[in-house]
Amino acid sequence: MKLFNRKKSCNCSCNCNNKTLENNTVLKDEKGIKILGTGCKKCEELKENVKKALEELDLDIPVEHITDLIQISSYGVMSTPALVIDGKVLSYGKILKPSQIKEFLK
Repeated sequence: MKLFNRKKSCNCSCNCNNKTLENNTVLKDEKGIKILGTGCKKCEELKENVKKALEELDLDIPVEHITDLIQISSYGVMSTPALVIDGKVLSYGKILKPSQIKEFLK
């Protein structure tokens, strides 16, 4: 009986496998700034606001834009755009202003 030897699986019904889930866990542990979104106008606007906030704080941190839906769902985000700093989802479903982003970066 294999009741307790179940495979890890994802709830997003996207054919995730153990390797995909492990890779996404590693990505979530990475330091840095990530924008999660499919590349729509709102995602690009959030990305530009993040860059403005970094300029105003005189910080040189690369901003990664993740568009892969499997990776986005691994963060538990169902509404984009989302802002992730050092693996933590700090905002989703809205466009933050540079002043709001600066508060997260301080």
